Amino acid sequence: MKRAGSFAFGLILGWGAVTAAHAGPVELRADIATENGVITLGDLFDDAGAAGAVLVARGRPGDMVVLEASRVQKLARANGLDWANDRGLLRIIAKPGGATSAAPVAKTSARRARGAEVLTYVHNLEAGELVQAQDLSWSRTVDAPADAPRSEDAVIGMAARRTIYEGAAVSLHDVVAPLVIKKDDMISVAFNLGGVTLTLQAKALENALSGQPLSVMNLASKKVIQAVATGPGQAIVGPEAEQLIASTRSSLSRLAQR
Repeated sequence: MKRAGSFAFGLILGWGAVTAAHAGPVELRADIATENGVITLGDLFDDAGAAGAVLVARGRPGDMVVLEASRVQKLARANGLDWANDRGLLRIIAKPGGATSAAPVAKTSARRARGAEVLTYVHNLEAGELVQAQDLSWSRTVDAPADAPRSEDAVIGMAARRTIYEGAAVSLHDVVAPLVIKKDDMISVAFNLGGVTLTLQAKALENALSGQPLSVMNLASKKVIQAVATGPGQAIVGPEAEQLIASTRSSLSRLAQR
């Protein structure tokens, strides 16, 4: 990530815009509109003030947008908004038309206590289609695969690896993390440090999953730099990017040892 460090320095010299801070506690809105695929802090939180214009995610119009609650909380705090996340949400799932759902931590322990039930699909899914809460149901009539998830949270927002048929038991092998950035996408690249956020627009030069490094071209300078994808149309550079890569590698190492 050495190139990311030099890019961050360039941002401080004026490539990006400093996001103004707004102090105070905020609450997650009950309804989040995503008709154009763009979500800002103002779309997510009441009383966001000047921080409301900060971009959180840029998806495709008409698509569902899945946000990691921890990253939303970190971005909110970096811009002076105090979201306590008292419900312990893992993900915020915003659907076209403003219907919003959230995946709470509490579901996991509740489902573990009901070990006789197996998570199943209620209808067919095509390869690449995102799994949504309404696609799943708990059943006592099928056998659980070895890698059956104990909570809906493990697969909601993931993409089907292959065609999945109605009634099949859910297996973690069925799904894969969806691409959040595709080659030639116009994306927002951010550098976060000490409560200051600097951003610029760039062109993705390759596909990327969330947490995966990718090459992007700064539209202003035409320079190619390294960034890390964080969500639909979003990437970061600098210390936060390096921490994300280290965390992703650590998670993959733990999975490989199981």
